[in-house]
Amino acid sequence: MAIAEPTLTLGLEEEYFLVECATGALAAEPPAELLAECEKRLDGRASPEFLRAQIEVQTRVCRTIAEARADLAFARKTVAEVAARYGLAPIAASTHPFARWEAQRPTPRERYASLGHDLQAVGRRLVICGLHVHAGVEDEELRVDLMNQVTYFLPHLLALSTSSPFWRGEETGLQSYRLSVFNEIPRTGPPDHFESWGEYRRQLNRLVEAGLISDASKLWWDLRPSAWFPTLEMRITDVTTRLDDAIAIAALYQGLLSMLWRLRRDNQRWRIYPHLLVKENRWRAQRYGLDEGLVDFGKGEIVPYGHLLEEIITLVRPDAQRLGSVAETEQARAILARGTSAHGQRRVFKAALDGGASRDAALKAVVDWLIAETVAGL
Repeated sequence: MAIAEPTLTLGLEEEYFLVECATGALAAEPPAELLAECEKRLDGRASPEFLRAQIEVQTRVCRTIAEARADLAFARKTVAEVAARYGLAPIAASTHPFARWEAQRPTPRERYASLGHDLQAVGRRLVICGLHVHAGVEDEELRVDLMNQVTYFLPHLLALSTSSPFWRGEETGLQSYRLSVFNEIPRTGPPDHFESWGEYRRQLNRLVEAGLISDASKLWWDLRPSAWFPTLEMRITDVTTRLDDAIAIAALYQGLLSMLWRLRRDNQRWRIYPHLLVKENRWRAQRYGLDEGLVDFGKGEIVPYGHLLEEIITLVRPDAQRLGSVAETEQARAILARGTSAHGQRRVFKAALDGGASRDAALKAVVDWLIAETVAGL
């Protein structure tokens, strides 16, 4: 029986840190009024996160990438305006340049208390933020099939997003240290391969029935069928400091799913590689980002990231044209030319040190840059 074409509607979620403008430090206890006003002005599309110093925003279900950009721009602008009245600002970065996890306080909600009890020390270290992109894939069998295939491209998307080169005031040498922190908790990494939706549900139910997890939302894979919506949720990426970078990544993800659907319609499919190989590219994206290339497993060699990006843009061009996202997809070239937030943070840090600033002052300069970049181009 033929499977209907997915709508590929989009829903984006971004997590931000709230920082004190004067010091650059995380706002360990932002006023409750701040979140309440954001929730009101965003019609409920703002919510607390695991830590009090975080806030999450969501778009509506968007039919086009242009709608998603408008929603996300409004959300960023709203959080920034509300936070400013309290001497605070949001930063879209996946780690804070110098925050100590020991000083952070969890949000007092039952769900987060349960997570804290379960995860213990690894949970207390989760001072990280991410970008999640939902794409509407209504048919359950297709959702699993596309999950199996698009996993190959997740490292390519991660490399475009990196924004976490610092941890506890130290340069980590990684472009995405967030992933190292997140990897400490269970049920992370690339999703398992499943032959069908039924197999996926059987394995999930074994975990639930054994009392190990309560539902599918406790599967924290890089990519997963959403527990609540008929979507395939991409979760591997750092939150991008610039809005247009998030939109470029969402457009690429949507285009890749459309391309894979098109192949299926024409009785073709993308080759599925073992996780052993995909994880190597995942590590290279985490460590080097755009700088040292990823492995093309068809060729069996490391290829410069720019070449791989051009191949992806070519692959999804018919889909981008149909979806009205050509400009947003090609915006990925600007990320490659400019560098990601991780590159920008390091540049600011080095320039401050070279200019005679102390290490603490240089880290504060990074936060100031993140504050400005988070609302740039809105």
